[in-house]
Amino acid sequence: MTVDRVAMTSDAADLLRELRSTHGQPLMFHQSGGCCDGSAPMCYTQGMFLTGAADVHLGDLEIGASDVDPEGIVPVWISREQFAYWSHTHITIDVVVGRGAGFSLEGPTGHRFIIRSRVFTDDEAQELATQPAP
Repeated sequence: MTVDRVAMTSDAADLLRELRSTHGQPLMFHQSGGCCDGSAPMCYTQGMFLTGAADVHLGDLEIGASDVDPEGIVPVWISREQFAYWSHTHITIDVVVGRGAGFSLEGPTGHRFIIRSRVFTDDEAQELATQPAP
């Protein structure tokens, strides 16, 4: 059994496909450790936000292939510092009506991405301990 650290709701997947179509490029998420809306998941076109050694790749969301995105993968990154706090939680990216602050691509749509999280079960935590660290 492989335990995923990140998932998305069907509503989030729908909005991601819409944003990919609107912007004509593959997408990515970065979850920062800022305060207020700075702690919301930020959606960017790939390459718009550069990740590095201070970031952890949590996993990939599959939204289906398209002409501009043959893989249909949305990588999800988190700051290493924030990962230290959230390493014991499963993250689900969801979307709600409302507008957040920041530079995330969904801002003009009248929606915003949010994080829903839960603590890993004991079985999931045990399985994660056997997987390579992100």
